[in-house]
Amino acid sequence: MAVIVYTTPTCRFCAAVKRYLQERNITFRDIDVSRNPAAAVEMVRKSGQQGVPVIDINGKIIIGFDKPKINSALGIRG
Repeated sequence: MAVIVYTTPTCRFCAAVKRYLQERNITFRDIDVSRNPAAAVEMVRKSGQQGVPVIDINGKIIIGFDKPKINSALGIRG
């Protein structure tokens, strides 16, 4: 399963998403779009959004820290 989290260092929802995934032992790639302009462009292309967090789970794009959508994309119940 490929999980990418587009973040910035000052985003508290980004930190919450990463903590949530770590607590569930989900391996993910953390991309800081504030330091990587090409990744920021990629994030906007994928999501249509400039805000973070943007989560890409096997190509399914989730905007923000939306637990039900994250769980659904990961196949986690409850």
